[in-house]
Amino acid sequence: MIWLFHRYYPARKLLFFISETFLIFAASLIAFYIHDGYITYDLAHWPLFFKIFFVTFMFQLWLYYFDLYTFRREDSLWDMFLRLLQSIGLATFLIGIVYYFFPKMMISNWSFMIFLFFVIVLAISWRLLYFYVLKQGYLDERIAFVGFSSLAEHLMEEIDRQLDCGFCVAAIFTRDKDYVLSAVKNFSFFPKVQIKTDFKKIFDFCHKNKIKQVVVCIEDRRGKLPVSELLECRMKGIDVVEGETFYEHLTGKILVEKIRPSWLIFHGGFYKSRRTLFLKRVLGLLVATAGLIILSPIALLIAILIKLDSPGPVLFVQERVGKDGKVFKLYKFRSMRTDAEKDAPKWASKNDPRVTRVGRVIRKLRLDEIPQMWNVIKGDMSFVGPRPERPFFVERLRKKIPYYDQRHTVLPGITGWAQICYPYGASDEDALEKLKYDLYYIKYMSVMFDLYIIFKTIKIVLFGEGAR
Repeated sequence: MIWLFHRYYPARKLLFFISETFLIFAASLIAFYIHDGYITYDLAHWPLFFKIFFVTFMFQLWLYYFDLYTFRREDSLWDMFLRLLQSIGLATFLIGIVYYFFPKMMISNWSFMIFLFFVIVLAISWRLLYFYVLKQGYLDERIAFVGFSSLAEHLMEEIDRQLDCGFCVAAIFTRDKDYVLSAVKNFSFFPKVQIKTDFKKIFDFCHKNKIKQVVVCIEDRRGKLPVSELLECRMKGIDVVEGETFYEHLTGKILVEKIRPSWLIFHGGFYKSRRTLFLKRVLGLLVATAGLIILSPIALLIAILIKLDSPGPVLFVQERVGKDGKVFKLYKFRSMRTDAEKDAPKWASKNDPRVTRVGRVIRKLRLDEIPQMWNVIKGDMSFVGPRPERPFFVERLRKKIPYYDQRHTVLPGITGWAQICYPYGASDEDALEKLKYDLYYIKYMSVMFDLYIIFKTIKIVLFGEGAR
């Protein structure tokens, strides 16, 4: 396992990406060799390698943006094939645009056609091989659960859904075997999991079955926690982790309903250094200023279309709750009718009838949020952070959801971890789910994390996913 922003990522994912980089690079070299009959390596021909690097980067960028480095159990090979063709087609189109403006970067047409053929064949073959390895579980890390609860079921659902999570449940230690059998029989790994009722030989079993990690999922631990057995595992090299912590690192969110205040108090994270806050402020100012300048022609067009589409102001000004509970005025392009909340405040919902024709488009592409960049420049918001909510909803949610006020310990953001991971929220249940991601972000907040979120946000904007 490797760590990225304090999440578990299988090392094989990195290996898969690096291997594909070399395969695409090799495909381009082979294409040149087939067309030209030779490849020279002297310094005078280094521009050739720069051209190949550019093409490789463009193809892998769009393979990533089309989710071709994410593997889910429900994905079909046909869907993967279609997304692969789409990504290669778009990458080829954009490379053609670059060649038009910078013709010296261009490689010969025939070499590029041969290269495209090799890329399609290699990308498909490489993914088929990888799918086979994932399905067989050859490289999965074997783990065992000690105790069984709703938390354990949540964890199994995530492991079962994420084909490439890197874990395989090999055993469950429980005192209620019948209940566990009925709960896990629908999971794909069920035929292979061993259910053990003897807690006295946890280490011996794990050592014999090459289990590297034990996840403790006992809810009421008083008098039920096998302390000496878990201590033996820990002292002899088998990792022992709380179920809440494992869930956090597996999913990128904190299970708010299950954690105790002591878990938040004594676990690491949540430290906001002056350096991090300063760099976040600088990053937010740079991105917001550049965004307003670059997007100003689009903003002008949107303003005209809003005026033509429906009566009312171009900008929508609304009170939101920011850092430390301070209320500020947030600016957005108006995407709803002016009488959208004449009775009472309502959650925005998918296919909301109050949304105008122009509003539906700009909300889908998140272009309605362009004016919020002025909020970032003013200091009311950061570019990355929890979504600012309205006082009416905050008052209600803080009474219903534990730890809800903790999201107000940082500046809210235009985009954020919750927005890119759980992109639509229209109920109290959705607010709870988004809080899980918000607390995870606050716990591990950093400039690199912000840059990653901005990078992912670009993908959402380009493909019109998850408008709020």
